[in-house]
Amino acid sequence: MKFVLLIYQGSTPLPGSNAWKRLPEAEQKAIYADYAGINKAPGVTPGLPLGLPSAAKTVQVREGKLQVKNGTYLAEGAGGYFVFDAENLEAVVALAAGGPARWGGRGAPGRAILVIYSPRRVRHQDEAGDGR
Repeated sequence: MKFVLLIYQGSTPLPGSNAWKRLPEAEQKAIYADYAGINKAPGVTPGLPLGLPSAAKTVQVREGKLQVKNGTYLAEGAGGYFVFDAENLEAVVALAAGGPARWGGRGAPGRAILVIYSPRRVRHQDEAGDGR
């Protein structure tokens, strides 16, 4: 099954920020290593980096009228995402627990990873042979 994992930044410092620069170099390297480990895991397809929540737009249609607002729908925007093709939810939880979700135990505040899964595998054209 295909699972999508959204990474929420939380209060973890962004690379390049003053707060990031205050983290020990070993801590910075460990955070990068966590991401690299997830990105290289079998079955993982990394997503593109997402911009800052302040640069996001929220689009809604309410009572037939389009509304476009600056910022994210939730107070905290997603910092990134990836897709994990796994046998079951337990494998996804194990992957998430070994990466950014554990940062709360280090000097940097923890990031949360939200797991959302698709109940069925999507067949691609090359799998079905007919585009379905």
